[in-house]
Amino acid sequence: MSGVYARRLSVVAATAALAATSALFSAPGAQAAMPTPVSAATARTYLSQLTVGAEGSSSGYSRDKFPHWITQSGACNTREVVLKRDGTNVQQDSSCAAVSGRWYSPYDGATWSAASDVDIDHMIPLAEAWRSGASSWTNSQRQSFANDLTRPQLIAVTDNVNQSKGDKDPAEWLPPRSSYTCTYVRAWVHVKKHYNLSVDSAEKSALRSALNGC
Repeated sequence: MSGVYARRLSVVAATAALAATSALFSAPGAQAAMPTPVSAATARTYLSQLTVGAEGSSSGYSRDKFPHWITQSGACNTREVVLKRDGTNVQQDSSCAAVSGRWYSPYDGATWSAASDVDIDHMIPLAEAWRSGASSWTNSQRQSFANDLTRPQLIAVTDNVNQSKGDKDPAEWLPPRSSYTCTYVRAWVHVKKHYNLSVDSAEKSALRSALNGC
């Protein structure tokens, strides 16, 4: 694991050096093209409308109950669609796999040139959704949630940063790049509101605090 992180740090450092001489990848316009979340004001209103309750149990949860990376068109699944959407100069092979391109991760400010270094993050993690109300959904509803390209629910980010997030909510984890916090919490509330998912008290407090700083 330490070797993997050392490689990550080395590439990030090289990316930072490049960014110092060019604004190409650090400019706001180069950030992932996730659907724009609601405004901070609307997010604050939505947050006040969300059901607040103790987080549910993880009993019975499985990622298999959220069929994800389904076929979107032709040979392209959801992951490949998001890689194409969020990247720059992305080239795909005949099976729709991304074979080249660049991906800027707004969570940490790193830029990657290999799709294998990029994860597609579920803004509301699948396990978090399960504990917040999705356990009562049908598999079809969970599939729609796990592959939602319309709401700000899917975004291409650095893989190990996504793994550090895991299934944590904003009371437990926020993107290391603090300038993205506002967009992140707006998206989080947007998706929870759309899917009528609950929040626990610590989560709501963290979201309120972050939104008040937007």
